[in-house]
Amino acid sequence: MDNLKQLSESELKVMEIIWSNTPPVSRSDIEKELLKEKDLAPSTIITFLTRLCEKGVLSLEKHGRTNLYTPLISRDEYLGSIGKSFLDRFFNGSISSFALSLSGKKLSDDDIKELRKLLEEDRL
Repeated sequence: MDNLKQLSESELKVMEIIWSNTPPVSRSDIEKELLKEKDLAPSTIITFLTRLCEKGVLSLEKHGRTNLYTPLISRDEYLGSIGKSFLDRFFNGSISSFALSLSGKKLSDDDIKELRKLLEEDRL
């Protein structure tokens, strides 16, 4: 997963739809969800799906005239990869440097509790 490329906002929206459904997900189901928010041409949606397959995050299975898509990575795997890439790029891989960058911002009590819990569970 280290070589995973960041997804565009539109590609991520498509993946969110796929992750929130039980795979495989049909192209028509993806279109219906996308069209609730934005008017997109079917060819544009097909382009997003093709790119996602080329990036190795989706697989395509054809059943007659129906295209079915299955995620090859989970949402958590994607977010973990992007988070690591962000840390490496902007903070030289240092979680403490990242945390210090937030010190000027007001963290909520819930944020602080969550960070403490992650530290106590040795997940950070």
